[in-house]
Amino acid sequence: MSSIAAGEAEGTLVERVMATTRQRIAGRILAPGAKLPSVRGLADMLRVSKSTVVEAYDRLQAEGVILARPGSGYYVAGHLPPLTLAELAPRLDRSIDPLWISRQSLEAGGEVLKPGCGWLPASWMPEAGLRRALRALARAEPATLADYGTPFGSPPLRALLARRMGEVSIAAAPNQILLTDSGTEAIDLVCRFLIEPGDTVVVDDPCYFNFHALLRAHRAKVVSVPYTATGPDIDRFAAVLAEHRPRLYVTNSAIHNPTGAVLSPVVAHRLLKLAEAADLTIVEDDIFADFELEPAPRLAAFDGLNRVVHVASFSKTLSASVRCGYVAARPDWIEGLVDLKIATRFGSGRLSGELVLAALTDGSYRKHVGALRQRLARVTGEVVGRLRRLGIDPWIDPRGGLFLWCRLPEGSDAARVAQAALALGVVLAPGNAFSLAQSAGRYMRFNVAQCQDPRLFTVLEMVLGSGS
Repeated sequence: MSSIAAGEAEGTLVERVMATTRQRIAGRILAPGAKLPSVRGLADMLRVSKSTVVEAYDRLQAEGVILARPGSGYYVAGHLPPLTLAELAPRLDRSIDPLWISRQSLEAGGEVLKPGCGWLPASWMPEAGLRRALRALARAEPATLADYGTPFGSPPLRALLARRMGEVSIAAAPNQILLTDSGTEAIDLVCRFLIEPGDTVVVDDPCYFNFHALLRAHRAKVVSVPYTATGPDIDRFAAVLAEHRPRLYVTNSAIHNPTGAVLSPVVAHRLLKLAEAADLTIVEDDIFADFELEPAPRLAAFDGLNRVVHVASFSKTLSASVRCGYVAARPDWIEGLVDLKIATRFGSGRLSGELVLAALTDGSYRKHVGALRQRLARVTGEVVGRLRRLGIDPWIDPRGGLFLWCRLPEGSDAARVAQAALALGVVLAPGNAFSLAQSAGRYMRFNVAQCQDPRLFTVLEMVLGSGS
């Protein structure tokens, strides 16, 4: 646990000791009836005085959070409180809280600009193909419209996904593929299957911010490794493996979110060697595969789905409203995942699977994603030019995809910029929402497809000029 020093955060030292204790209780690190650290032990751990800990414990006792047993110490009182994700994370300003950013993006009305969100505008999606698929479904047999799907999901769709994975050199039989309602659900199932509360999970820094929230929901200990233009910092990765002995590593393949970087073959091979030596399982999120201009290395291709679990969905390229994802893994793990799926979701979303199958097989989807790549490449160049005129510079020139990971002008604070922009009807994604280490305070992720409205650049110029 990190030390607490004066001036490190708002509030008194006593309040911060209380917050740390509440967080450990909310995160199930301290269960009901568990004994708290001694006054001396917690004072040494947090580098505060014993009197500070005594006062903090006295206040928590008065609130009914803990109990004192004379001659024995302090214990967690009562029943376990409801799981509140916001209580499990370090206290962040809500402008950089991942859950807050997601809610702002999802709840925003049509008049709000959302360059911080992670999806395409609805007008960019293949509406005509989706309507054809819906019309075809309307003529389907009654069982398709009203019955549960099989636990594995649609056999024809799984066979098609196996062929698609083969195009990027991932060898997966249909019986190694399980359909889910989304990529996030796929990762959730894998976490339920492979980790216990308190297990350590590695993520990139920066990484997709919902990884943080999802792993907190599983009460995992999350550590991060800096991400470079060619993949994770391998030396730091090795050090984290040696120090923390993590159970999982969760990352993106193909186009990295938020940086747009692409894993190099050299880093991929070194990463897999480290994983094998440390008995580490890798969850590879391939949700941006269809945005690639050229196929990037997949860890699952090098590994043969031995210790790599591959997940993806069609939310980004087909429809976020049609919930359909999948997980590919070794056959014995798939069996366990199917049981978990039945226990927590029961059957598959049969309509969603049939709709995706129809959309992928009528010939229009490949044309759609081909045109989408070209459009994104053109728009990316335009957005880069407009951002650079404001002193906002991309970290790298991405090889496809939606995102630009950008450095703001010297002296800018991305969280304050996001706060000021939100007041003007613009939802931004400041860098520290993606950084577990909180080391990206000057960075911002921009979704180029959501940067077409000139009002965005007017607002950026205004808030940057105001010193936000």
